[in-house]
Amino acid sequence: MNLIVNGRRISTQAPGNLRLLDFLREELRLTGTKEGCGEGECGACTVLLDGKPVDSCLVLLFQCEDREVLTIEGIAQGEELHPVQKAFLEVGAVQCGYCIPGMVLSGKALLDEHPNPTSHEIREGLSGNLCRCTGYLKMEEAIRRASEQMREAQDEH
Repeated sequence: MNLIVNGRRISTQAPGNLRLLDFLREELRLTGTKEGCGEGECGACTVLLDGKPVDSCLVLLFQCEDREVLTIEGIAQGEELHPVQKAFLEVGAVQCGYCIPGMVLSGKALLDEHPNPTSHEIREGLSGNLCRCTGYLKMEEAIRRASEQMREAQDEH
């Protein structure tokens, strides 16, 4: 099997019927991707597969052949946090933190597709991710802030 994880080409002999979640956590030691429900309901295990959010607990490794996987560990550029990560910290959209990697990746995917999302689009973009600690207002605010900051940065260039 060959796939790209966080920009790095990976060749593995791992069984193709291994869940992507288990491959990331156990084989690659990328533990930012969390297991919540194991049924694709909570979004704690969200990663981006070819830029689209997927529940890695429902994806088998063979489905990732020659595809790109982005985890929370690969979203920052070196020491520079991704704007969505920064915004989550700035607005305090983090409580226990368990759901946050999946939320951040879903937010990134949303902004990649809709750089200036409406509140409805933000709620829809995060709808596959559950948080048991809080309401979603701070998370929505963080996505809105990241959107503004990304547009401002683009206007500067």
